[in-house]
Amino acid sequence: MGSTRARIAIDAMGGDYAPAEIVAGAIRAQAELDVEVILVGDEEQVATALKQHSSQEKLRIVPSEGTIEMHEEPLSGIRRKPKASINVAMDLVKQKQADAVVSAGHSGAAMAAALLRLGRLPGIDRPAIGALFPTMDASKSVLILDVGANVDCRPKFLEQFAVMGSIYSQYVLEVEKPKVGLLNIGEEPCKGNELAIRTHERLEKNPLVNFKGNAEGRDVLSGDFDVIVCDGFVGNILLKFAEGIGEAILQIFKEELPQGLNGLVGTALLKPNLKRVKQRVDHAEHGGCLLLGVDGVCVIGHGSSQAPSVYSAIRLAKEAVEHQVIDRIQSRTTIAASSSQESE
Repeated sequence: MGSTRARIAIDAMGGDYAPAEIVAGAIRAQAELDVEVILVGDEEQVATALKQHSSQEKLRIVPSEGTIEMHEEPLSGIRRKPKASINVAMDLVKQKQADAVVSAGHSGAAMAAALLRLGRLPGIDRPAIGALFPTMDASKSVLILDVGANVDCRPKFLEQFAVMGSIYSQYVLEVEKPKVGLLNIGEEPCKGNELAIRTHERLEKNPLVNFKGNAEGRDVLSGDFDVIVCDGFVGNILLKFAEGIGEAILQIFKEELPQGLNGLVGTALLKPNLKRVKQRVDHAEHGGCLLLGVDGVCVIGHGSSQAPSVYSAIRLAKEAVEHQVIDRIQSRTTIAASSSQESE
């Protein structure tokens, strides 16, 4: 395999449908995305899953022992199970044997393993999970962060999220000058709680951020903003609500399409449009969320990920690697840190 291919270590034991669906998505990704996928997991189970496919793709297996179960406390789990699949996958990145990690397993364990094994980037106090949302403008997405890593935040954390989100939007999403918004209950700078008011003040003064003011809930999907920052408590609720809305829209389409022969003809005519709708609102099309702020590319997938979501998550990791997101964030966080020295 060529040395230029991004090497993606995937936690083959993480998720509701592991390892079968993880392996299926990984095979497709290696074949279509020109990446090298490294499957980390129970060697026998992963090999059995690979045998179910006739693909000529040869995927490397790195053995691990056990996984972090959903009921386990993340930090104690990764410490008690040093050879668990998520730990071994993170170690591959730390040892420069892989360029990125993808996991659909215990999200808390993935974050804890990334922090302990990869560490934070200089100048970043708290990593953030960034999720891409569709907007009313079909040509663009909006990056929301944090959507779950930090329930409680300080103003400087949100400021750092804005810097990291701007870099990702600029270099991966190719937005020349990303417009950043602060999620709030009103447009005026004086609106919101103390966190929102103080964060607004900091963002206005930060030269690394193209800050356009507060974004209300109705603005999230408008396309008026490229990056929106909030604390992880609000962001996670927003993420789950958006996923629910997407599923509801798809279900409504299924129920309301005409039945019978005429319905079949109508559905056939609408099929290209329906496919585009699904691509815009179905969270499986995005695959997962980026954990920004750790010293390595890490994509956290949905626990219910099946092969299409796994494929999309690997694509997301590949894009982050190829656009050198980690290096670009690191090159700017020193400046960001110096601008965040004001007393809180």
